[in-house]
Amino acid sequence: MSDVAVIGAGPAGLMAAEVLAQGGAGVTVYDAMPSAGRKFLMAGRGGLNLTHSEPLADFLARYREAMPHLRAAVEAFLPDALRDWSAGLGQPTFVGSSGRVFPKTFKASPLLRAWLRRLDASGVQFAFRHRWTGWDAERRLQFQAPDGPLAVAASATVLALGGASWPRLGSDGSWVGLLAAKGIAVSKLRPANSGFTVAWSDVFRDRFEGQPLKGVALTIGAHTVRGEAMITRAGIEGGAIYALSAELREAVLGLGQATLTIALRPDLSAEALTTRLSGNRGKQSLANFLRKAAQLSPVGIGLMQEAAIASGRPLATLSPAELAHLINAIPVQLTGVAPIERAISTAGGIAFDELDDHFMLRKLPGVFAAGEMLDWEAPTGGYLLQASFATGAAAGRGALAWLASSQS
Repeated sequence: MSDVAVIGAGPAGLMAAEVLAQGGAGVTVYDAMPSAGRKFLMAGRGGLNLTHSEPLADFLARYREAMPHLRAAVEAFLPDALRDWSAGLGQPTFVGSSGRVFPKTFKASPLLRAWLRRLDASGVQFAFRHRWTGWDAERRLQFQAPDGPLAVAASATVLALGGASWPRLGSDGSWVGLLAAKGIAVSKLRPANSGFTVAWSDVFRDRFEGQPLKGVALTIGAHTVRGEAMITRAGIEGGAIYALSAELREAVLGLGQATLTIALRPDLSAEALTTRLSGNRGKQSLANFLRKAAQLSPVGIGLMQEAAIASGRPLATLSPAELAHLINAIPVQLTGVAPIERAISTAGGIAFDELDDHFMLRKLPGVFAAGEMLDWEAPTGGYLLQASFATGAAAGRGALAWLASSQS
């Protein structure tokens, strides 16, 4: 039985370990944290979104430029296969109204516990509090372990250390320098599915922090997303923001700022809104009139007031047609990207050109990489976990093939 080291006990690493153990390899999973799947458990706190039910072509398109590199792995471990896998662990799934797929319990912890039990039964060993620090001169893996430095000779290695978001849960990106020292090209790790900073006025910030924007349309350039967003003390975040985070991030990083346009009533035309706003306001305050005539929320009206103040034209001076235009074209200046430590996921990572078709690093034969270490990003909605599971499985299969070829 060959000894394989899997470094990283998140979804990609655990899936690689499962595939390897099923293929007859002896597997030890190493992780710097005291237990497995810490970020996985955090992701499931609000309901574990495992994957998505949309048609495969649409699903794959969510991976953008990385789609050609991820296609084979996802097609070999489809969303339906992930659902079957979860059901096999006693955690059947259901499709929510948005098309997202969740375990019926909604929780990550029962799934992870069942998975770890199965891995244990298959002979997978775990070594926690083992921080990987690279290789020694004999190509042995080096770890900082509880009892001091440790050198491990492995027949193959799967690296699945994650990106750099939520470092307190184990994904801190410290592996970047270790691979760069071996000549591996790694794109800079950047926040993905992140929030953005906005210089709100004190009045707006104090009143609307934590308030949601529902049913809005967000636009930057040629990209528009419908959904929800959340006002934060420092700026704005939420599902629709995450879906545009790549475009917003590149604009902010490239220009120092970006203009996000918010449509509060995207299903109503300017003409329809103008008609509604042309009625007699009577003794109503402008805020009450907007709330009733255009069905705007207080936070939406607050956004309009922020934009009007920035333009130097108070809302009360705008004509019905100008108000109608503003309702569906509120400019919000994004001044920065929220720190990567607070991002849901990470963009950047190991360049796909460094990998062969089996996810093996060409410059390090016998060393494979999977999950968020690779240079891809995707919106929330199940796409992140699906690709992590799928690339973990692909790396496990690749390592088995490598072992078979090296022993023949």
